[in-house]
Amino acid sequence: MEIRKELCEYHGDDLLFADGYDSAIIGVSTGHDNGRVVYDIQKMIGACINDMGMTEDDAYEWLEYNTFGAYVGDQTPIYVYLNYEQD
Repeated sequence: MEIRKELCEYHGDDLLFADGYDSAIIGVSTGHDNGRVVYDIQKMIGACINDMGMTEDDAYEWLEYNTFGAYVGDQTPIYVYLNYEQD
């Protein structure tokens, strides 16, 4: 079953998704802002590189401008880094 359908069946149809980045979905938030789709930023960057031929820097800049800063209401998706390099 595709991830969007599966998540909507479990969490409801009011979820908002970032088009083209289903492979970067890591879950749905719970708590006071529950019901928000959560994405892995590194996987989103990888999708931009693979699907649009962008460099890593261009992909991040494009996502930052077009996706991360977009507020589309209470169900606005959440974008997270899962891994940080530590010094």
